[in-house]
Amino acid sequence: MEKELFVYIDGEYYPKSQAKISVYDHGLLYGDGVFEGIRAYNGIVFKLKEHIDRLYRSAHTIMLQIPVTKEEMIKIVLETLRKNNLKDAYIRLVVTRGVGDLGLDPTKCPKPSIIVITDTIKLHKTEAKEKGVTAMLSWVKRDPVDATTHEIKSLNYLNSIMAKIEANISGVDEAICLDKNGFVCEGVAENIFIIKNEKIFTPPSYTGALPGITAASVIKLARKLGYEVIEKNITPYELFTAEEIFFTGTAAEIVPVREINKRVIGDGKLGPITKRLMEEFMKLVQDPQEGVPIYE
Repeated sequence: MEKELFVYIDGEYYPKSQAKISVYDHGLLYGDGVFEGIRAYNGIVFKLKEHIDRLYRSAHTIMLQIPVTKEEMIKIVLETLRKNNLKDAYIRLVVTRGVGDLGLDPTKCPKPSIIVITDTIKLHKTEAKEKGVTAMLSWVKRDPVDATTHEIKSLNYLNSIMAKIEANISGVDEAICLDKNGFVCEGVAENIFIIKNEKIFTPPSYTGALPGITAASVIKLARKLGYEVIEKNITPYELFTAEEIFFTGTAAEIVPVREINKRVIGDGKLGPITKRLMEEFMKLVQDPQEGVPIYE
């Protein structure tokens, strides 16, 4: 029988089957909380410090006081990985507003909860990296920057879930969300890039998209390889007529897109620039300089 993984909850470790939170936790009742998805590769937690920084920025924005320091949070993540004897893992770090009453007032929640899950994740079929995924433009617009903007990585992902439901119903792998002006924003849980004339374009952060840590790493990597990367508003037309398109994300890594709304992208095959970035990115994630080692 396979040994159960342990989940960290507020200073204690529980077997996965026994890891529970209160039904009065405002993370459950209202999606009031923040989270990070993080990856470990061969004993290196990729960009762990950057993920922790983003977690605390999200928490600060919603006035959620995380009850441990950033340094302590890093130690908690590493210790959970060690306890589960994991070198390659997907880490879900969650901070909820904590237990309160049935009203939504966050001042009724005296203590936030910290949860660390270390496991595996698989978003797409194995061949997605070689053949690419199919996508569609969703009618679900990204929440604007003056609303529940996705710049905050909050526990409320209903906007993304509704778009994903539409993609499922339509028989495609992913949905692409537009902003309220009709410009391309991002996928349901991934940033998006297009390639034309050997230049790489991605939507600017002011669309309300999450400032992706994987996206930032890919931009830096692409520039190091000599490619010009430009942040600009992207129209649906530019998507349809791009030579290559790919998604980036912690869970997704880099995934090519072969079709959007039944329009074939480029020649429908993995493009040379996307392929090169995928290869170089997989080298990057195992570089000790790019993360924090689990075992000293």
